[in-house]
Amino acid sequence: MTRRTVLGILAVLPFAVMGRPADRPADRPADPAAVSAQTAHGAVTPLKDAPFVQDGDVKCLKSALENGDPDSGPSTYLLKASAGCRVAPHYHTAEEQLIVIQGSVSTGMKGMQSVTLTAGGVAVMPGKAVHWFSCGGEGPCLMAVTFNQKYDIVWVTLNSHP
Repeated sequence: MTRRTVLGILAVLPFAVMGRPADRPADRPADPAAVSAQTAHGAVTPLKDAPFVQDGDVKCLKSALENGDPDSGPSTYLLKASAGCRVAPHYHTAEEQLIVIQGSVSTGMKGMQSVTLTAGGVAVMPGKAVHWFSCGGEGPCLMAVTFNQKYDIVWVTLNSHP
């Protein structure tokens, strides 16, 4: 066998081994988005199955860990807040990125005015930036929140500094 033949076999081998799921007929192609999500993260969780738990500090907030390990590194959470829920000023050592999925979320950072975000709105809070948010409107709010390193939270008053 030539080197070119060996490299050709090695290039197609992963595809031959993977095959197709037994429940998918040979004439129906795989859904590329589903295959990508499954291989990239190892799991796909429908919202109805997200394991929401009551927050220990904020009684109007529930969270579901979606990815990562907040005790040692980056993590992603889904947050559910009831209408009128207010999360007091605080900061994290990590950068926080918040994406609104549903509802009307008012968020702000020390030194900036609060802004109301709706579905698709994004807020990025640098590490140690004091920030807050609340769920306005009549319905609940749903958000995705990511942290780029180990999770921590420090509650502050607006007169204190991180």
